[in-house]
Amino acid sequence: MPAKLRLGVVMDPIAQIKPAKDSSLAMLLAAAARGWELFYAEQKHLWLRDGRAFGRLRPLTVRDDPSSWFTLGEPRVEPLGDLDVILMRKDPPFDTEYIYSTYILERAEVEGTLVVNRPQGLRDMNEKVYTAWFPECCAPTLITRDMDDMRAFLREHGKVVCKPLEGMGGKSIFVIDQGDKNATVVFETLSDYGRRYAIVQRYLPEIVATGDARVILVDGEPVPYALARIPTAEDNRGNLAAGARGVARALNDRDRWLAAHIGPALRERGMMFVGLDVIGGFVTEINVTSPTGIREIDKEFHTDIGGLLAEAISKRLAARAPRKRA
Repeated sequence: MPAKLRLGVVMDPIAQIKPAKDSSLAMLLAAAARGWELFYAEQKHLWLRDGRAFGRLRPLTVRDDPSSWFTLGEPRVEPLGDLDVILMRKDPPFDTEYIYSTYILERAEVEGTLVVNRPQGLRDMNEKVYTAWFPECCAPTLITRDMDDMRAFLREHGKVVCKPLEGMGGKSIFVIDQGDKNATVVFETLSDYGRRYAIVQRYLPEIVATGDARVILVDGEPVPYALARIPTAEDNRGNLAAGARGVARALNDRDRWLAAHIGPALRERGMMFVGLDVIGGFVTEINVTSPTGIREIDKEFHTDIGGLLAEAISKRLAARAPRKRA
């Protein structure tokens, strides 16, 4: 590993983030504190040429300053394989363009770059669907295109949550009671009249009092604290982007059991920074694309979650054979 580690980040426009809440910035600040050299790119700045991954990278300086949190240098074209590590922090939607980006990043991985999270895992682990690999950790869940099956699931459970498979931030999440005359139109809309898969889960009433807790795993190990997102009185959604209130709390025994059950599989597949969404002791989503919650937990409990990730990255790189750059 070189004396000065070279880290690239792929993210949405850094000028548009909310620095006091942005987890990607927390990761970058931790990397900068260790003297790592930082480079910035957006999804549109990546490409493949003759099998090699390239990026139009800009040197990046970050500061923990809400009025001036970054400076970008002049762009330069570099092989992505020349970076030691890349943080893939592009927000969903998880669309075809996102998938193409993972192919580009995988070519950098072939050259020896550590990509966090691993591109193949990003493709394989849809944040809603991957819960099916751990049914013992989850409330009753149906993933289907069939609207009759959705209606039958609603009759079985009396109250359900229905949402698309590719969204984030509480977008297009519906809570439906048995007898709701809007149920059919919700199922029609989310499934596009049976042409798209959607997910339906039993409603968990604990969300009202204890919220939707984000349990963060760093290389498979849980951070000791979670961020509970408490919905407003006017909304069902436990998402900060939808107005929920964030309350940091210590993990409970059930959180730790869920982390111990799911974490090793994530570590084995190279998913180094993951957020489990937990309501009433059940996992509802396994967030692998760009999980958040770092800043709120750090502020409440004086932790350094970005630093934990940086240390985990350092250990992964140190355990590797020396780099052979193309």
